[in-house]
Amino acid sequence: MAKKLYFGGLAYGTTDESLQAAVASFGTVASAKVITDRETGRSRGFGFVEMSTDEEAQAVISGLDGKEIDGRVVRVSEARPQENGGGRNGGGRGDFGGDRRSSW
Repeated sequence: MAKKLYFGGLAYGTTDESLQAAVASFGTVASAKVITDRETGRSRGFGFVEMSTDEEAQAVISGLDGKEIDGRVVRVSEARPQENGGGRNGGGRGDFGGDRRSSW
């Protein structure tokens, strides 16, 4: 089963292709994605890689966590599931928890 990994501290010049190339020696890369800013298209400094097996994913963590990719020391760990709510598209809209019904 595929295992998704989080890469933090990526250089702004790191691309999907260079990230994939950095992990390819550890096994079959199902996907590699550097997260970019919607407005500028610039890397946000982190990304995700999906390896085809748990063993390959563990090899990537052991082999690359704390090592340099594109001139930057990166952090590699197992990706956590995305939390619901928060962010730009959901949850916590800052209405101060009050009831929206009129109290008149």
